[in-house]
Amino acid sequence: MNATDVQRSTAAGAVDAHVQPSQPGRGFAPGRALRPSAKVLPEHARSHNRSLVLQTLYRAGERSRADIARETGLTRVTISDLVAELLAEGLVVELGQRETARPGKPAVLLDINRTAYQIVGIDLSDHAMFRGAVLDIDGGIFSRADIPLDGATGEAAYAKVAELADTLIAAATAPILGIGVGSPGVVDLSGTVLTAPNLGWVDERVQQRLQERTGLPVVVANDANVAVLAEHGYGDAAGDLMLITVGHGIGAGLIVAGALVYGSRFAAGEIGQVMVGTDLGLETTYNRDQVLEHWLSVPRLQERIDEAEAAGSDSTPILREAGQRLGIALAPVVGALNLSEIVLSGPTHLLDGPLAEATINTLRNRTMAENHATLALRMTTLGQDIVLRGAAVLVLSGQLGVS
Repeated sequence: MNATDVQRSTAAGAVDAHVQPSQPGRGFAPGRALRPSAKVLPEHARSHNRSLVLQTLYRAGERSRADIARETGLTRVTISDLVAELLAEGLVVELGQRETARPGKPAVLLDINRTAYQIVGIDLSDHAMFRGAVLDIDGGIFSRADIPLDGATGEAAYAKVAELADTLIAAATAPILGIGVGSPGVVDLSGTVLTAPNLGWVDERVQQRLQERTGLPVVVANDANVAVLAEHGYGDAAGDLMLITVGHGIGAGLIVAGALVYGSRFAAGEIGQVMVGTDLGLETTYNRDQVLEHWLSVPRLQERIDEAEAAGSDSTPILREAGQRLGIALAPVVGALNLSEIVLSGPTHLLDGPLAEATINTLRNRTMAENHATLALRMTTLGQDIVLRGAAVLVLSGQLGVS
């Protein structure tokens, strides 16, 4: 890196560490931007600029060295040096000369090597089974595997995770960049599941144990956080967003100012246990019959709908009330963060329609209209694979610095 790049990097003043593929999974750091977009301090510049080149190619594809220099603001000398390094490692490939009518030697086009690695993604969020897939770096799924949970908890549940990981590793047809895992519960930055009641886990060191077992980089995170990474990386996300996962429980993932929000005790987004409403009076203390999951969790919601239909009643009021309770829980968050988008992930037949309409109407009724007039609420476009694809983003960001 020359003096010009040092000066520009110093002016940028941001920090984004790069992790080489050979290093075990390191996960994310709080406040770290998911996509590098500017240069950094001199002591961090080379690793950051390396990620910046990879990010440019990952998102844009087919760029010449001169194109990358223009788009990143780095000098051509620095780009040439970094590209030579990435070519030698097999992370970048030359595609041939650009077709052009301009005089002079045509530029050679580059792209990130999209077949160099595969990624193992594991989704532990379903109450009935653990699901997994082998993915390419663009989030495409090569093969799948799943294993019934059969009510397993504690060590028996971890054994099923390990068995699933072994099956997926055996199915890979290229070197594995890493393993990404989306787990229910509260997960810290070391990949330890601090608590996941449905799995009977307390301080379960899933990341460390899988790394020791497989010898591969592993990143474990809360399933809702993993899902919001998928929406950010592969979905239709346009900016700051909150993604609500609705299943056996209720969770949320938040991306604000381009960074994933963890919270002081890694429990940001745990909205399912928030009391919604004052049905029992303003002085009432925490009561599980008054929390959001009581109205919105899939088993509870489906049970109430089945009962209504068996009695010949319309189930629309049940869905509308669940949406209103969700809107009550979300209104303070939307107001505090001035979010532009809410995304729902879960059973479409339950969430899309009266429930979603009641949610957005409640949000608009409970926040200042001029500040949130453009607030959008929609279903995710990624379907049931959202956590699996988010697991790929976990690995890509942790290992290559791209998303």
